Parts: sequence; C-alpha cells; structure tokens
Amino acid sequence: MYKNMLPIGSVVLLKGGNKRVMITGRILTKAGEEKIYDYSACYYPEGIGATDGTFFFDRDAIARLYFVGFQDEEELNLKKEILDKLGNLEVRDGEIVPINSAE
Repeated sequence: MYKNMLPIGSVVLLKGGNKRVMITGRILTKAGEEKIYDYSACYYPEGIGATDGTFFFDRDAIARLYFVGFQDEEELNLKKEILDKLGNLEVRDGEIVPINSAE
C-alpha cells in the first residue's frame, strides 16, 4: 500500500490545483482524525509558515510530478525496510499502527 512513495522534498501539482506543493511528510493523520493520508505538503516555493498551512492528500490526488526529492542511502533503506513492507494501517489511540498489531 505504501510502496513507491515519493520522498520528502518532491514537488507536485494536485488535481484541480493551480499552485505547486512540496511534500513535507508521509503516512500521517490530522490531529483528532481517523483518516491516514499518504502525504502532507506546503506551498512551493514559500514553504511552511509562509502561507496558510499544511495540506494533506493521498497519492491519487497528484496531477503532475515536477521534482523528485532527495534520495540517499538512508531514504532508500527506509523505503526498502519500512515503507515497501507496510500493510494496512489504522489510527489507534492517536497513533498510526498496523491493523494486525497487538492491542
């Protein structure tokens, strides 16, 4: 489910959008919500804090990829060892956990 995620720093245009955004986070949820989003982002090139906030979206909302973020050995290991192996997730007690994990 989380295989082939874009790295932090990737710049995309969202469907229906007219301004590019830069990915700042992966696999997260808004405080107090149960939905898990693939990505969070901020406006590009303004960055976090320079505009009206952070955006949350899933990979199917991406209309166009402009730039793939930095990928070094650490990022590639994270993808191989964690992201590519993640199954289904849920929010439990405010944390994102695998569905099959112990209570």
